[in-house]
Amino acid sequence: MKIGVLLSGNGVYDGSEIQEAVFTLLSIDEHGAEAVCMAPDIEQHHVLNHINGEEMPEKRNVLIESARIARGNIKSLSDVTANDIDALVIPGGFGAAKNLTKWAFSGPDGDIDPNVKSIINEVNGQGKPIVGLCMGPTVIAKALENSNINASLTVGTTSESSPYEIEAISQGMEKTGAVAEMKTVREILFDDKNKIITAPCYMMEASISDIRKNISQAIDKLFEIL
Repeated sequence: MKIGVLLSGNGVYDGSEIQEAVFTLLSIDEHGAEAVCMAPDIEQHHVLNHINGEEMPEKRNVLIESARIARGNIKSLSDVTANDIDALVIPGGFGAAKNLTKWAFSGPDGDIDPNVKSIINEVNGQGKPIVGLCMGPTVIAKALENSNINASLTVGTTSESSPYEIEAISQGMEKTGAVAEMKTVREILFDDKNKIITAPCYMMEASISDIRKNISQAIDKLFEIL
């Protein structure tokens, strides 16, 4: 069984959230399946110093940076179709909102990379499951915008501490046509009609152990469906 993992760079502030990505790969392996890592072959929006948050005067490629997480075993997104995988997982990190989409700058009105939109719609169209972690659900929401699919998605809850504007992001997803629900980092949301699983992960204040458990919940549910 092959599970696509859509990466968006290398590092939480300008690419994929590394811990979420690695826990995803680990959970897939624990289920005896093969992870098929992929990323768009595009220039990332910008490069940030992960110590002080300052922008650095250099350019990096999303595919090449994502290859660091995948240990070089990665495909260009343009070379992957839904026929190549049995499900798709989208880890979080600001890269989801800066490279896969432009949510970080324009919210729900921002663009989405056409290859990202295509793979999500292809997988969904074939009735295969999709998992969105952290900011991953916003990518799903953008991909399914203007379709007849009103996916139920979560990025967290306003009832517990979060470093991000959960209410605003949830409202943004609803603007695309999705149905936003509130879940804690100890919960996942399963949209059984559309076979979409979402989990808050680092959208909430959480320990690395919390993140590991939340991702395990999501991937366990994925394999239950499969």
